Amino acid sequence: MKIAVFCGSSIGENPEFAQATRALGHYLATNGVDLVYGGGNVGLMGVVADAFLEKGAQVYGVIPEYLKDRELAHQGLTELKIVADMHERKAAMARMADAFVALPGGVGTLEEIFEAWTWAQLGYHAKPCAFYNVNGFYDKLCEMISNMTDSGFLKPHHAEMIIHTDNEAQLLSAIQSYQAPKLKWS
Repeated sequence: MKIAVFCGSSIGENPEFAQATRALGHYLATNGVDLVYGGGNVGLMGVVADAFLEKGAQVYGVIPEYLKDRELAHQGLTELKIVADMHERKAAMARMADAFVALPGGVGTLEEIFEAWTWAQLGYHAKPCAFYNVNGFYDKLCEMISNMTDSGFLKPHHAEMIIHTDNEAQLLSAIQSYQAPKLKWS
């Protein structure tokens, strides 16, 4: 199984972000999971890649040419794919991955996980999407998703597609047992 991880190209202000990222990487790798990620060697991106590598997992990076030097492309990966732009990066990661997980990060992290979730909702794939909620990082976002549902802009079964947990074992179990809901307009 390959899991795509979206996360910050910075480390964040709270040391728990890096600690939890490393622990999750170790846990997933020791449970037979390989990593697909943005290919950088900085921030939580570098932490998650190194954690998987430390446990002998395969790590596949996908990075746009434009970001190769800015995000300091990781040179120790199983495979580093250089692509033309962000659209190609996300498409390549989506093809390679069996699931998508957002760790703490910024706007790019949200954009990537929301696109993967949107594709799942529309039926372009039936892969699970998750927020790994380190130290309550995604609590407010989960409240916003509930508000979207309560306001009639998101069907409850599409809101329930999203896995959100701060527990490594629960995350992997939910990904492994995931069943996609019916399609948006079915």
